Amino acid sequence: MLGRISAVYEAHGFDPLETPVFEYTDALGKFLPDVDRPNQGVFSIQDDDDQWMSLRYDLTAPLARFVAENYDGLPKPFRRYQVGSVWRNEKPGPGRFRQFTQCDADTVGAPAPYADAEMCALFVDVIEAAGISKNEFFIRVSNRKIVDGLFEKIGLQEETDLETRLTVMRSMDKFDKFGTDGVALLLGAGRKDDSGDFTKGAGLNDDRISTVLAFLNSGPENNSGDPLSVIADILGDTKSGEDGLNELIGIRSSIPDFDDRPIQFDCSIIRGLEYYTGPVFEADLTFEAMDSKGRPVRLGSVGGGGRYDGLVKRFKGIEVPAVGISVGVSRLLAALELKKDAGTSTSGPVVVLALEKDQMAFYQGMAAELRSAGLRAEVYLGGSNFGKQLKYADKRNAPVAIIQGEDERSAGEVTIKDLILGAELSKNIEDNKEWRESQAAQFVVKRGELVDAVKKVLARNR
Repeated sequence: MLGRISAVYEAHGFDPLETPVFEYTDALGKFLPDVDRPNQGVFSIQDDDDQWMSLRYDLTAPLARFVAENYDGLPKPFRRYQVGSVWRNEKPGPGRFRQFTQCDADTVGAPAPYADAEMCALFVDVIEAAGISKNEFFIRVSNRKIVDGLFEKIGLQEETDLETRLTVMRSMDKFDKFGTDGVALLLGAGRKDDSGDFTKGAGLNDDRISTVLAFLNSGPENNSGDPLSVIADILGDTKSGEDGLNELIGIRSSIPDFDDRPIQFDCSIIRGLEYYTGPVFEADLTFEAMDSKGRPVRLGSVGGGGRYDGLVKRFKGIEVPAVGISVGVSRLLAALELKKDAGTSTSGPVVVLALEKDQMAFYQGMAAELRSAGLRAEVYLGGSNFGKQLKYADKRNAPVAIIQGEDERSAGEVTIKDLILGAELSKNIEDNKEWRESQAAQFVVKRGELVDAVKKVLARNR
């Protein structure tokens, strides 16, 4: 999957880049708390000079630091993609991990709205390449300037209101998870979760809370009209709101097949990181799957991004326009696993049984032939007997086992064992005698026909 996503990025002209897993904590962003030990949301340590370092929270802040350090020598716009692990000191849950892989693409040096429109279209292509069909997800788009317009509307636009604004935005970002009632608590005094943990709220009064909730409920799930018109009515003539709406209109007009793509404007999308300054994006899965206990699970967001024109400025001193997207690979893989039909699982490699130690080179030759034909294959190397080798193949979810003992080798033959068909037949066989007499799942071919025979079995079981 990473290869397919990376191929889409490269097809759009993005080049790969690597950055360190550790960054100085003050380089990661203003979302970090100003406390003696900055461990809220990140994992941090102190170096020998008592300077705090943190495992990277995402791949965007390290990119901004890289661009600032190499600004004069980079082509602008600078287009890069990166695949790497990130770490978050948060409570894990279904599809949510403390360490996970992100796959990002960013354009640095290109203003809105054209680069933002490209990112929206690219996001669609990437999620499809990962294995999600168009009718199973949406790229939901909003704009942080519209949020600034909301703050103007409720009187929280002053510099002294910064901490309150950040708390409000983090609360709004939980709308998809907690709904209207849960966010109302977070906007007010606070909310206690099922475990008893209490999250202090933003402390807004009832009128401000009502305006924020109307803003969050302006999306297409709650209104049949154009969501941009709905939000325009809520924000009135606020300057920031007008600028944000114009940028979203520019995105829509810059994607030629916009109406045919799973892209929708939804102002309830509030990316939680402080550095976004304009359009924001979120890839939201719409299908529901079952977990291992048969309970419904909806994973929701598997990636996001947006415009962060102010992040490079923290390092360079000049404002550099930038926009990017980030795919949460671990979360997306978890969604794909849950999405599969009951009883299905990822197919393992073809397993070549090693029945004679002195023939290991020949077994490796069989596996090499299968790999040359584009098939996954391995030789069993555990030193066990025939039965345990077959059990190993079952545990590896191998579709086929290749068997060549002394008799087959003398005759220039190999035995092909269709493990998938064998498992199906075993459900209807009641005694060992009937099982031994059934050969439908096992057959012999000439050694030179090995690859073709395995391909036929794999094609039959697709």
